[in-house]
Amino acid sequence: MTLRGLYAITPESDDALLEKVEAALRGGIAALQYRRKSGARAAAPALRRLARRYGVPFIVNDDVELALELEADGVHLGREDGDLAAARRRARGLILGASCYDSLERARAAVSAGADYIAFGSVFPSPTKPGAGRAQLALFAQARSLGVPLCAIGGITLQNARALVAAGADLLAVITDLFLARDVESQARRYAELFA
Repeated sequence: MTLRGLYAITPESDDALLEKVEAALRGGIAALQYRRKSGARAAAPALRRLARRYGVPFIVNDDVELALELEADGVHLGREDGDLAAARRRARGLILGASCYDSLERARAAVSAGADYIAFGSVFPSPTKPGAGRAQLALFAQARSLGVPLCAIGGITLQNARALVAAGADLLAVITDLFLARDVESQARRYAELFA
């Protein structure tokens, strides 16, 4: 599985979620992250099945046990989500992603602990996490030597995405600009074209 392109992260809202995710999959997303900070997780198995049908990695946010229970392809962990090395041992064979915020040192440590990709952000002001610190675009060039895919997250839109790809981002993690688009499939396709 190639980790390069649009990394769709599910919104909190369940409003037509399965339909929107399938539209994003048709549009050519590279990975799908199930992110649920609150409420029921009833949609997760159906989302995993959809991702499998399209051959796209299904990654669970914040929860190694849920990733294992769902037979997900991966798990993504932030600084509050436990020890990365322990997660690597627990989730052998799964894709392991790590949030590194604005820290190259954290990224180095994450790769040493077994992370398969690392995420920097917020790269732009984010409607999802308005108080998040900002990661400089120069981080992507500095982290290239780590040898893993680099993901940008936070406030990404089609208008600013090209600068991130030019800076060295392999993945663009997007929630709002994808799932609130009038035509989710076309929006996903426009993002995918940035990597063509």
